[in-house]
Amino acid sequence: MFIGREHELSVLEDTYKKKGFQMTVIYGRRRIGKSTLITEFLKGKKASYYIAAKSSLEDNIKKWSAQFISDINPEMEGVEFTDLDNFFKFVGNSCKDEKLIIALDEIPYIAEADASFLSRFQGAIDSILSKKNIYLIICGSAISFMESKILSEKSPLFGRRSNQIFLKPFDYLDSAKFVPLYSNEEKAIVYGVTGGVAKYLTLFDDSISLDENIINSFFKPSGYLYEEPYNLLMQEFRTVNAYNTVIEVCSDGANKVNEIADKVHESTSAVLYTIKNLTTVGVIEKVSAITEEKNKKKVNYQIVDGMYRFWYKFIPKGRAAIEMNRGEVYYNKYVKPNLHEFMGEIFEDICKCYVLLQGLEGNLKCLTTNVGKWWGQGHDRIPTDIDVVGIDDISKKAIIGECKFKNEQIDKSVYESLLNKKGLIDKKYEEVQYLYFSLSGYSKWVMENADTENTLLLTLDDLYK
Repeated sequence: MFIGREHELSVLEDTYKKKGFQMTVIYGRRRIGKSTLITEFLKGKKASYYIAAKSSLEDNIKKWSAQFISDINPEMEGVEFTDLDNFFKFVGNSCKDEKLIIALDEIPYIAEADASFLSRFQGAIDSILSKKNIYLIICGSAISFMESKILSEKSPLFGRRSNQIFLKPFDYLDSAKFVPLYSNEEKAIVYGVTGGVAKYLTLFDDSISLDENIINSFFKPSGYLYEEPYNLLMQEFRTVNAYNTVIEVCSDGANKVNEIADKVHESTSAVLYTIKNLTTVGVIEKVSAITEEKNKKKVNYQIVDGMYRFWYKFIPKGRAAIEMNRGEVYYNKYVKPNLHEFMGEIFEDICKCYVLLQGLEGNLKCLTTNVGKWWGQGHDRIPTDIDVVGIDDISKKAIIGECKFKNEQIDKSVYESLLNKKGLIDKKYEEVQYLYFSLSGYSKWVMENADTENTLLLTLDDLYK
């Protein structure tokens, strides 16, 4: 069953309906669901879809032409081309009045095999394909390549595309659709350990327990996700040691460049280069305290990919047990009791998404156009933070929130602590609403004394309505 991606499908359908040549570029990290999206869109349409191989240009042209003939001219089965230019001429001649879709997946494999490919592809587009009723879709997983070689002004293909789709992980709401039989707490944890990545979500079977799913995927030598980070890093980078080490120290709590450099015993310039590449592939992100983006002292780097975050927190310490087929014991004794702690930052991300969506839909006291986290000194000069800050840059209003993914209710002390943080963020924003997010509900005192006009007491179930 195909889940989500309504917006992306709409973009593809709208582009497909336009007359004449159109071109869409689709890119995003591996396992994110690009091929599945293309396959779903192509259903019922005249189309040819080829996934490039890690081989020579000539070999790819043979396979591509064979696939095209099988899809569009099956009566010519057995014919193949070895010359790129002749193949494109054949494609042009095969296109009549009916719209024809040509989808080329993993274009970086061909482009890296032959430096002349992109220029020759551009020539074919300009002289042949652009004159036909063709919808060209090109796709790739190497994000840095797609941005620099396909989308940038320096690319031979620049100016030819109609639009582009940067495919991102599912949010917590769409992720929940993969496991509809689970409780909302279990859905949140599934989102947390998969990061909303399509392939990983399909590994979870809600007819068995959440624990069984996590153990089967992460804590068995045969588990799909047991070696996944290494596999992905090796596909993206020639050497993975430096990248692996930086992710490890970030997982242990280091979040500033100097701090990371000290722990990995590298120069700050080398660490910045590594971080830049990890940011490009969506593993790490640069985070600034909201309303203070220009303050370099308030810049952190954190693991943004949920699967990487979970893997680096728990797998390295359990390798010996997992290799001895005792991963289930390790999970039950060490991982499961710490799942709620792990989910703390994930829950904050879920709540940020909720605030942004609800604010844009007009369900909060201001139109939240940006959402993030704030940290700094409190009124007592002691370091503190605010889990969720939603701001309206037009009216200069703000919403602040506290998140607790714990097996305990939010009580008076937590309730008052957030109220006491009023005025900590930039003074130009007026705090107009206070939001509390609790896995386990609220104490009797909070329920009886909360300011119902300016405060929202939300449970996890509210976030999934």
